[in-house]
Amino acid sequence: MEQQQQPAIMVQSQYIKDMSMEIPHAPAIFKKMRQHNPQVNVEVNVEAQKLDEDKTFSVLLNIRINGDIEQEKAFILELSYGAVVTLNIPEEHREPVLMIEIPHMLFPFARQIVSTTITNAGLPPLLINPIDFMAMFNAKKAREGNGQKAN
Repeated sequence: MEQQQQPAIMVQSQYIKDMSMEIPHAPAIFKKMRQHNPQVNVEVNVEAQKLDEDKTFSVLLNIRINGDIEQEKAFILELSYGAVVTLNIPEEHREPVLMIEIPHMLFPFARQIVSTTITNAGLPPLLINPIDFMAMFNAKKAREGNGQKAN
């Protein structure tokens, strides 16, 4: 009897863990937005943790977007978008998959949520540029390596 091969990555569920949208100076800020585009700052980070089962993990894609007009806060959007995944891969490959591949899979969904929320809030459309999760991972590893050398 032939044993069925398990997929390397199985996404069990995707979910919004936390989300908030603030426009602290509404409605007055909308008048300024007609005259000036907001300066937008996007921060992204990734978290991964092992769940109860041996091969099951939680991965969170955290996005924080600040929009400012003339040193005044136009809006703040925070989104934690997650997935529960099962990995059938060797342990030495898990960290890159959790920190690069899974966020890459989650990003289009989180990007759509951000875009829809911003538009529904009455703000100008915003589409987050693609993110190089490999560069983020490599930069984190470099910082960790420098921290270990300093100790």
